[in-house]
Amino acid sequence: MKKVLLGLSLLMVGATVSAQHVGEEYRLKKTIPVAGRQGIAIDDNYYYVSDTKALLKYDKEGKLVAKNDQPFRHPEIANHFGDIDIYNGEIYCGLEKFEYGRGYNIAVSVYDANTLQWKRDFPWVPESGQVEVSGLAVDRDKNMVWMSDWVDSRYAYAYDLDTGKYYTKIQLAPTPYWCQGIFIADGKMILSADDGESLYQLPDNLYIVDITEVPYTGLVDGQEVVKDTPFSVALDENGKPMMRKGKIAGGAMKGRVKHFREMNDFKRAGEIEGLAIDPTNDDLVVLNNRGTQIVFGMSQGPYEEEGYTGEIHELYIYEKIK
Repeated sequence: MKKVLLGLSLLMVGATVSAQHVGEEYRLKKTIPVAGRQGIAIDDNYYYVSDTKALLKYDKEGKLVAKNDQPFRHPEIANHFGDIDIYNGEIYCGLEKFEYGRGYNIAVSVYDANTLQWKRDFPWVPESGQVEVSGLAVDRDKNMVWMSDWVDSRYAYAYDLDTGKYYTKIQLAPTPYWCQGIFIADGKMILSADDGESLYQLPDNLYIVDITEVPYTGLVDGQEVVKDTPFSVALDENGKPMMRKGKIAGGAMKGRVKHFREMNDFKRAGEIEGLAIDPTNDDLVVLNNRGTQIVFGMSQGPYEEEGYTGEIHELYIYEKIK
């Protein structure tokens, strides 16, 4: 009987440590300055932060313990990390070449959480319709990884973790504007959106979507219009939309988006980025950048009239109170 009780106790402890749960109400507990401006992932002992071109590892008091400032195997085709996640000792990173509002050469890159070194990539499927990767999150219950799209935030895209193959996409309706970060827990997807305005100090927001049911759609043989840009079609010599035949996305699920939280307690409205939930205490952690003007996702220099000399990156740590 003692062995049974001990085993149950250990299971309960393990569940407490590894589970991440979404709350209804949060209160700001503290902020921690970091050297990265893109994403945040959390395990039992560390905060992992992505900068545009680096991975950093902090203890939970904000001390830097490791850094990889040359993370890209092919820097000529990739120059940008987005939001990140950690699962089974591996850091999942959205990777791309980003230039003024457009992403290219998208991939899911997996790094070792101990060494911060690259391990493998999942290939991107352009036929899905995705044109940028602003962040990604692991769905631990369904064994999937989801990617958000900053350029065209109407959809988020799912890949199977075991096979690395494209699984489906979700239509986000109503559409959050310029999705940056993404996290999944309790069958819910939380998205951060850079939909405020730093110039006017209007706050950004978090949104939430139920993804309890995720039917497979994959790729199918079909026909679709050729895009000239993410928001316009290519025309032939007669002014008619050009079409292509081949593999296309086989469908999408509907995601009903609800407002989750207005981030009006940031020290200054800026550019919201990644988010995560701490597996040890359910703290909600959100990365925000402040102090510089942003044009199409890229910093243009500090608000000198407010006393800023550069961009400030901070983790906002919220305790769950309900």
